[in-house]
Amino acid sequence: MLTNELKRIVRRPRLSEEVSIALEGRIARGEIKPGEQLPVEKALAETFGVSRAVIREAVARLKADGRVETRQGAGAFVALVPKSLNFRFWQGDGPAQVELREIFELRAMVESSIAELAARRRLPADITAIECFLHAMDDALASGSDGSEADDDFHLAIAAATHNSYTHRLLEFLGRHFSESRRLAWTMPGRNGALPQEAQAEHRLIFAAVAAGDPARARHHSHEHVRCAARRVGIVLADDLVSEQRDEQQ
Repeated sequence: MLTNELKRIVRRPRLSEEVSIALEGRIARGEIKPGEQLPVEKALAETFGVSRAVIREAVARLKADGRVETRQGAGAFVALVPKSLNFRFWQGDGPAQVELREIFELRAMVESSIAELAARRRLPADITAIECFLHAMDDALASGSDGSEADDDFHLAIAAATHNSYTHRLLEFLGRHFSESRRLAWTMPGRNGALPQEAQAEHRLIFAAVAAGDPARARHHSHEHVRCAARRVGIVLADDLVSEQRDEQQ
């Protein structure tokens, strides 16, 4: 049963998650006090031995949790009063099946619209960036490693290609929740690597449609990608609209 397999998965923390937990610990211990500015990206990257992209994602996680606030042109500051954590999809090691279904539903709506707009507005530099992360996932497949961070970056690059700052910021925020559903393709047991291979074939179709400037095809392939990702873990979404139907045979 796929549900049982999901329960058996031990989720390894992402680098950005480890950094955000470490920073949250420093805030909780009073090492960085409310109202104080976090060290700049470069300094944090050197402290933790990670890339600046990892630091940006870690800070985005803290911002989503209401622990920090960003001020335009000034950086990130510890929130004076932490905001309520009212948009966490789950707590603990990973999502329950019902919660996971809702994540896929949201992904289907959000990612397909973003891909459509990206196909209308993408520039040559955007295509290069998206393709870079596509190749990074190819490298992960070739080495048998976890390519989920490159997977996240691929989708963020598509969002950046919309040239709508709010679209990119929305996906950056949701990405910390979406990444768990993407990670399943890279970490589910069995299938001899078939899960990431299938997902990567779908990524190539999305990339080709965006690069070709075909909005309808980009939307279709993005929606199909999420439907297929959901089906691989026993969740059935409709061809057009999100469905409440469950795969009773799983």
